[in-house]
Amino acid sequence: MMHNFNKNDIQIGLNILILFSFSNTKLMSASSHHDLHSKLSLGGILITLGIIFGDIGTSPLYVMSSILGKHAIDPQVVLGGISAIFWTLTLQTTLKYVLITLSADNNGEGGIFALYALVKRTKVKWLIIPAIIGGSALLADGIITPPISVSSAVEGVKTYYPDLNTVPIVIGILILLFTIQQFGTKLVGKFFAPMMTIWFGMLAVLGIIQITKNTDVLCAVNPYYAYHLLSVHPEGFYVLGFVFLCTTGAEALYSDMGHCGRKNIRISWIFVKIALLLNYFGQGAYLIKHQGVTLQSINPNNANPFYLIMADWFQPYGIVIATLAAVIASQALISGSFTLINEAMRLNFWPKVKIKYPTDQKGQIYIPSINWLLLAGCIGVVLYFKKASNMEAAYGLAIVLCMIMTTVLLTYFMIIKRVALYIILPLILIYLVIEFSFLIACLDKFPHGGYVTIIIAAVLIFIMSIWFMAKRISKNYTKIVKIDHYKKVLAELSVDLSIPKYATHLVYMTNANRVDEIEEKVMYSILQKRPKRADLYWFIHVNITSEPYRKEYKVTEIIKDDLFRIDFNLGFREPTKINLMFKEVIKDMVKKGEVDITSRYESLSKNNIIGDFKFVLSEKFLSNDSFMHWHEKLVMNTYFFFKKMSLSEEQAFGLDSSSVKVEKFPMVLHAPEKIELKRVE
Repeated sequence: MMHNFNKNDIQIGLNILILFSFSNTKLMSASSHHDLHSKLSLGGILITLGIIFGDIGTSPLYVMSSILGKHAIDPQVVLGGISAIFWTLTLQTTLKYVLITLSADNNGEGGIFALYALVKRTKVKWLIIPAIIGGSALLADGIITPPISVSSAVEGVKTYYPDLNTVPIVIGILILLFTIQQFGTKLVGKFFAPMMTIWFGMLAVLGIIQITKNTDVLCAVNPYYAYHLLSVHPEGFYVLGFVFLCTTGAEALYSDMGHCGRKNIRISWIFVKIALLLNYFGQGAYLIKHQGVTLQSINPNNANPFYLIMADWFQPYGIVIATLAAVIASQALISGSFTLINEAMRLNFWPKVKIKYPTDQKGQIYIPSINWLLLAGCIGVVLYFKKASNMEAAYGLAIVLCMIMTTVLLTYFMIIKRVALYIILPLILIYLVIEFSFLIACLDKFPHGGYVTIIIAAVLIFIMSIWFMAKRISKNYTKIVKIDHYKKVLAELSVDLSIPKYATHLVYMTNANRVDEIEEKVMYSILQKRPKRADLYWFIHVNITSEPYRKEYKVTEIIKDDLFRIDFNLGFREPTKINLMFKEVIKDMVKKGEVDITSRYESLSKNNIIGDFKFVLSEKFLSNDSFMHWHEKLVMNTYFFFKKMSLSEEQAFGLDSSSVKVEKFPMVLHAPEKIELKRVE
């Protein structure tokens, strides 16, 4: 056995790593938020290590053990597997994601929905399909990653307690992890950077120790070994399904780009990749020395090469560090899921749900419903699979779909950027071949647990598709009219004392994109559904832009001192707090003398009392007069079912419910043009 290296040397190395990490965390907190996100800095690199590479950084916990399984250790399989890992991390992670895909940023933000927001300008309608499939697959991956990472780490305890049931421990850690989400990750985030620096340092040190004892493993850099495994070995091709696990965090890396910036990710990836490869090669060196036997025969209690390469005295430390790293990896995916759902809502892919902002840190959000759904899904995965080795079969199938969808969208991005076709075509073909090979290899996992993530992804695809199609149908059946036709009657209504005053300021939310247009139902509400006299009418339109962070507004006076329209242009990652934003706009208009918001009631006006504001929202319901085709009926009935469980309109717009009136309007689809009736005397 190989456990004779100097204990003091490693202890000193760990102490240096800890001191280095914590001292640089102080530098990190001293840097401005803007600097960390916009330019290369030491603090930015450390934060990147803490929150970007958790998923891909914990892959050494399970990749090699899943490649070997319960088979006897074969040097050709080990070298072929290591070679395939090396070239996967080089071609897939480094070239495709770190160098190419990170260039496809939307004002510094990344992720498949940010990429879709860029390419949808091409007006190619079917691009919505890869966006929805990719987003759903990434969310499904977020349900399987925390259980497999935490389980792989915790199961190291079985070295000392072989009969210990780790399921309750894993579930306990997951419950704690999801419970603290509501308090934000600002404080916990300060712990992430030094912890992950220690983790990657440990990976590198453990790998180097083993490589020095068997340098022959370095020949696996030659791609011939990967080719030989895939083409000659009877089950070599399907090993790709397990090799793929080494790059599953690449998509999450792209999604989290907005937190740290492209430059910090690219520079820190150099260190991360070296640490990962050293550990993989170190595991390979150790395994080749034990050829002909199974992992279980080396250590029946914990047959994981990641722990086998550790010295006996160091294993307790290694288990603790691995568990903390696994929790951090899970945290990154949970935060990424919140961001993904927030973007999906803004792009009309997801029902409106409650969003909280636990800290003042830009972009940090907490979505309670998604948090507890993820927890339920993670607990279900742990209870169903029980062991990390069983979860490996379910892992990877969904995320390879996401990667293929990203490749499709990336093709259109490069077309937009006018990249030469002789560069686009070979590049995209290479990656489609690589990723479809991974997909075919991963399909072998389907009957062994891969169906779990596919079912989860399918459910998410169904919800997103239904919501998007229903919104489009609803828009098609919303009648828009010209405001000019109603200017005269609105001006007269405002001063008609025979009608009781409804409010001093009457505010309507509108989906009409043009300033000179309004929904017919809004005019019906004002003029016919109990005429509503007000001193001032306000129409508010919220336009979600393709940019992530944008807060602009424009005011248009449609009728002098009677009717104003405000257009808010908000980024797809900005919170929709219309109540607060509207107050700021009014305050600015009053300051500039553009409007008088003093109450028009004589007694209140004399005392400079501000007039009341009343918001009127319309809520649609499906009319019984509708004549729908079967697919429209499925879409709309499912949409209204989801709508009952989603956030109300006033909550979604951030309005004060005490000043909101919700009016119900029937939505008629394919109304019969004429009903033949015969009058009888």
